[in-house]
Amino acid sequence: MAETPQTVSEYIKTFPKPTQEKLQAIRKTIREVAPEASESISYRIAAFKLNGKYLMYFAGHSKHVAVYPIPELSPAVEKQIQPYLVSKGTLRFPLDKPLPLGLIRKVAQGHLKRVEKAKKK
Repeated sequence: MAETPQTVSEYIKTFPKPTQEKLQAIRKTIREVAPEASESISYRIAAFKLNGKYLMYFAGHSKHVAVYPIPELSPAVEKQIQPYLVSKGTLRFPLDKPLPLGLIRKVAQGHLKRVEKAKKK
């Protein structure tokens, strides 16, 4: 069994180049939304933490990349995520299609609001 990656960079490097490019784009988008968030590996996938709470996760697979979980979003954004929603908490993006980075940004912003709201309590 291969050794478990210890960093997000190591995790991303375990995938073929096309998947790496998609994962790097997701990583960059989340980083732009939450520059103060820290990266980690959790549940053997890439994650971002903020204020001690997990912000969101992203992962590569053989035919898609995914982000988890899905925060509370506006009805307009909820409608936009429908083509990618495979379960209550997972969005999958096929490797053979362009990534909807604007939509991933909205999901990351939803997570940022959730974490900041929890911090105020």
